Amino acid sequence: MKLWNAAKVKASKGVCKIPCVTAYDYVSARLADAAGIPLLLVGDSLGNAVLGYASTLPVTMDDMLHHTAAVARGTHDALVVADMPFLSYQISIPEAIRNAGRFLQESGADAVKIEGGAFRAPLVEALTQNGIPVLGHIGLTPQSVNMLGGYKVQGRTREAAEQLIADAQVLAEAGVFALVLECVPPDIAAEVTAASTVPVIGIGAGPVCDGQVLVMHDLLGLSENPPPKFVKHYATLADTMRSAFRAYADDVRNGAFPAAEHCYAPSGQTTP
Repeated sequence: MKLWNAAKVKASKGVCKIPCVTAYDYVSARLADAAGIPLLLVGDSLGNAVLGYASTLPVTMDDMLHHTAAVARGTHDALVVADMPFLSYQISIPEAIRNAGRFLQESGADAVKIEGGAFRAPLVEALTQNGIPVLGHIGLTPQSVNMLGGYKVQGRTREAAEQLIADAQVLAEAGVFALVLECVPPDIAAEVTAASTVPVIGIGAGPVCDGQVLVMHDLLGLSENPPPKFVKHYATLADTMRSAFRAYADDVRNGAFPAAEHCYAPSGQTTP
């Protein structure tokens, strides 16, 4: 039995802060899980971070199922949440249930994430009533970037702030076990967090939220593009990897690799 599940994350509200990170493969999931990260999100951000797309919109169900399965195989204790990609849950509730169920049944996910405010309440109710835990996502919702006019901070007006508060409350009543709140001023995020009965996990939403999530590639300094304002680099692995690749290429070109210690014993000898 896993150490973390949807019920335990929900019960963490007001008890402890929840660190969350995206993961897209077996190795990153294994390392994050071993570090004690309780929630791993297989984000459709893999479109940007892994697959080279300009947005999350081209990411498919097959993409997400493939990467979620890899993350699930690398996870022992963390809750694995699969991001439902664009058009996998918007067309109809029956189709959304079918696609969400595939993440649990085929990929080993523990829960799914969907974007959208109070209007998603009927879908949340349908999913949870069918045994599928749901992580909500409000504020900046990347799958709606074309409607939002870009990746912009949300909740700046009083009307927009009140809508975020209402969205959080309605989604909690509908059954989400937690909410992602993205790109919102910290004072508004504090109001949303206080009004929500489930944990609010912020990304670019200030320190008052019940938890924080970052894209793995941003956190590790792997992203080649300038990071968003809210990102803190905990490593600079892009520099480390470039240096390693250059050193390897130089060793191959000048004959320094492979050296004797990297070679098997000559034929006829029994030493390894």
